[in-house]
Amino acid sequence: MHVRMLCLGRHWNGKSYTYESTRTDFDGLPVPALPDNLRALASECASAAGMTLAADLCILNHYDAGGRMGLHQDKDESEKSIAAGLPVVSVSIGDTARFLFGGLRRRDPVMALTLDSGDAFVFGGPARLRFHGVSRTVPETAPRELGLSGRFNLTLRQYDV
Repeated sequence: MHVRMLCLGRHWNGKSYTYESTRTDFDGLPVPALPDNLRALASECASAAGMTLAADLCILNHYDAGGRMGLHQDKDESEKSIAAGLPVVSVSIGDTARFLFGGLRRRDPVMALTLDSGDAFVFGGPARLRFHGVSRTVPETAPRELGLSGRFNLTLRQYDV
């Protein structure tokens, strides 16, 4: 993983591979709340894909020109959330990314998709545990009016049912 991360609602502790309410692996402070407008955005994106989501956490990743994230599954929410197939909502802002979307096993074939600024990608139900990642970003492809470089990705989820 070659990104910078900010968590809202719940903190992802990369040392213990758990979500927590306090950033115990960083500064010991409480996790900032997930703003209502991001909850609404997640709900609208999920609804457009025919799913429901009451997001309570967001991982905001920043990818610079060399940013990438290897194939992984998002499987650390509660057992009930995973079993219910609650979707993951991913929103891209800034530079274009080459997004990889595979199967339920790491060695399954992988599709490469282009995600541009403003794109939302939703996967849930039977696809909830599919492997996915970002192999690269395309520098200087962010809309000029944003005045930023790199890619921001908001990944919104519901920890518990």
